[in-house]
Amino acid sequence: MSLRARIRGGDQAAFGELFDECSKAVYNHAFRLTGNWSTAEDVMALTFLEAWRLRGKIDHEGGSLRPWLLGIATNVHRNLRRTARRHDDALARMPRGDVVPDFADEVVGRIDDAERLAAVRTAYDGLRRQEQDVFALCVWAGLDYAQAAHALGIPVGTVRSRLSRARKKLAGAGEPPPAPRQSSGDRGPDKEEIR
Repeated sequence: MSLRARIRGGDQAAFGELFDECSKAVYNHAFRLTGNWSTAEDVMALTFLEAWRLRGKIDHEGGSLRPWLLGIATNVHRNLRRTARRHDDALARMPRGDVVPDFADEVVGRIDDAERLAAVRTAYDGLRRQEQDVFALCVWAGLDYAQAAHALGIPVGTVRSRLSRARKKLAGAGEPPPAPRQSSGDRGPDKEEIR
């Protein structure tokens, strides 16, 4: 019985002989078609899978089955290319997702801002009430000296001096607020406490 007849009959050993005889030729052909070793391996595997499926269509008479296998490999490659092109086209039609920004820097910035704000609030709370009023109106609300003086019912010069004192006290907002002034009857700290 011929190799063709045995393969047509579903003889796995005969198909194994065909594989041993032609797999290198099919692989080389697939590599020339694809230019990629990995894809050529896929084409070769699919070629022999398809050949097994189509084994009943093998002619009873003829020579080597190599040309038949190379024709199958060509069709397999064409189908893979078509499938890949359809896949790429489908992806191209899909709406592009928005780029998700990296929020790490923003989170760090917010944490830093919160810490700075807490330090500023602590220093602000250490100001006298009149200095807080002038600072809030001139710096935070953006009023000029005359507008702040009018709002508080005090002279412009008073606004300037209070704002100047407030700015000096707040200059070190990142540091702990200045200690409150001692009243006249208190003693200063001992030398050991200063160290």
